[in-house]
Amino acid sequence: MQDWQTIAAVAIFVVAYAIIASEKIHKTVVALAGAVLMLLLGILDQHEAFHGHEGKPGMGVEWNTIFLLIGMMLIVSIMRETGVFQWVAIKSAKVARGEPIRIILLLSAVTAVLSALLDNVTTVLLIAPVTILIAESLDVDPVPFLVCEILASNIGGTATLVGDPPNIMIAGPTGFSFVEFLVRLTPPIVVVFAAYALTIWIFMRKRIHVSDEKRETVMAFDETRAITDRPLLIKSLIVLGLTLFGFMVHGAFGLEPATIALSGATLLLLVSKRHPLKHLEEVEWATIFFFIGLFIMVSALVKRGIITILARKLFRITLGKRTVLVMVILWLSAVVSGIVDNIPYTATAIPVIFSVSAEMLGPGAAALTDRALAHHALVQPLWWALALGACLGGNFTIIGASANVVVAGISEKSGHRITFGRFLKYGIPLTLQSLVISTAYVWLLLRLSAGAVGP
Repeated sequence: MQDWQTIAAVAIFVVAYAIIASEKIHKTVVALAGAVLMLLLGILDQHEAFHGHEGKPGMGVEWNTIFLLIGMMLIVSIMRETGVFQWVAIKSAKVARGEPIRIILLLSAVTAVLSALLDNVTTVLLIAPVTILIAESLDVDPVPFLVCEILASNIGGTATLVGDPPNIMIAGPTGFSFVEFLVRLTPPIVVVFAAYALTIWIFMRKRIHVSDEKRETVMAFDETRAITDRPLLIKSLIVLGLTLFGFMVHGAFGLEPATIALSGATLLLLVSKRHPLKHLEEVEWATIFFFIGLFIMVSALVKRGIITILARKLFRITLGKRTVLVMVILWLSAVVSGIVDNIPYTATAIPVIFSVSAEMLGPGAAALTDRALAHHALVQPLWWALALGACLGGNFTIIGASANVVVAGISEKSGHRITFGRFLKYGIPLTLQSLVISTAYVWLLLRLSAGAVGP
């Protein structure tokens, strides 16, 4: 019985992964179909799927992740009605005086910051249409603008807990706080973005030219007309500020990030007096159920022991050396995330990291809770390597991250297709550059902790 269930679990997961990567069927349908098959075949039961199993990290739907996403989606849905995102994009173009390379760099900076504070998928969803309008007004190809925004969104989203789905997924079971993500990931990301901006400026500053007449067209835009509801904007900014402050201090009060996000969403619904139905409809339920399906499929692999086997093989391949192990996780995460979407990869990788951590610490790991295990000084660099690799690796290809796919769809609808090959010309060199910087940073983390935890 156990043998055929193990084989079935692996087969279902591999086939689902392949179909998700091929994009032949919507990824949410595939993830839910895989999850349902795991349940119907008895590979895991419903209680294990929805509530997990004590002593087995990676089991069950990670509800902290789910409700954090829902809370932030509701906040952004209400803020969208104010027109503030369009205002920011138009204002940036005017500050750049209609100069294409300056517009690209300013919009990249705006995209990176908003991606860190909100989330990168929502950010590009709001900024990309305005970017196309600006580029068409300048009579230039919007594709370079959009590709740069994709890269900036994934870079900026890496900096915080709420910025990129892989970070949200990592935060749930590990219990790393918003401040811990901020302290560990923001410094290298600032360097990564600075290097990205310098590279873009060097290679693109002389490639896009526009006439003075076209620049005047952009300068004539009235950004104030983008703000459609000023009272709502003020309320939204206050609630967003309170929510971000809540993320900063949630650990001191024993609250989960999901609780903070839902509190912010509820408060904004109350003070805005908006009917909840409209904004609940705007929650990306397809994405939410995609996560749920993935969590259940991965839980089946955890239960059948597949994740433990993979972790032990990884541990042996790296000879148990912490430095080698961390570097392998960083680069493997980046490469695999570039080939397939970084969300399913991260869902698979999280229980692997827990198992590798247990192998690393030996018998003493059995006495630790999941969160205590993740916070062990010897283990922490593994998680930061996973976050950096999965988030930044999403920039390798046009299918590497959800933000990429969203922008590609918006661009194609406007008549400007971003081909796989064209994206690679930007994605490969800039992602390799960011990974080299990340490698140096992770190596520095390891050296700084070497005295306390050993080699």
